[in-house]
Amino acid sequence: MKLIAHAAIIATLMISSSSALAANEKAPADLVARGKVLVMFGGCHDCHTPKNFGPQGPVPDMTRQLSGHPAGQQLPPMDKQALTPGYWMLMGPDLQTFVGPWGISYPANLTPDDQTGLGLWTEDVFIKTMKTGKHAGDGRPLLPPMFTENLRVLPDSDMKAIYAYLRSIPPIKNVVPQPVAPPDVK
Repeated sequence: MKLIAHAAIIATLMISSSSALAANEKAPADLVARGKVLVMFGGCHDCHTPKNFGPQGPVPDMTRQLSGHPAGQQLPPMDKQALTPGYWMLMGPDLQTFVGPWGISYPANLTPDDQTGLGLWTEDVFIKTMKTGKHAGDGRPLLPPMFTENLRVLPDSDMKAIYAYLRSIPPIKNVVPQPVAPPDVK
């Protein structure tokens, strides 16, 4: 009887673990390729990849792809009237900082860095975050301009592909500033 119980436990663990990638497991190439297409089409680089500015305007710096707002980058002075509902939303000159009635938001580091990115996030936490619009699935709301309303409609298979792609890119250590609430904006 114990042997049957142990076999059932092992089978359950094998089935449940097969649906989600382990942190150190490589995803199938077709899943990663699908995730890359979704990341590109979704415009994730527009906010989450630092830019180089040249004669053609801003170009994503793919050596820092999806690493979020650069640590230590200073913001220029801003008009605090933008924090009033109904006024303009401001975008920093780096095209990565956003100011509005919610305060200041910075795009997160989406690389698989364990300390500053999504390296410790499981596939389930990632999907829950995208579906709920809450950091780590049940934390603070993801702030503008993150378009969680669009992400919520993606099937889990697409979310798994995005997660697999994000796990496949090089980890970049980059501590992104925490959001700033309106009363604390300086």
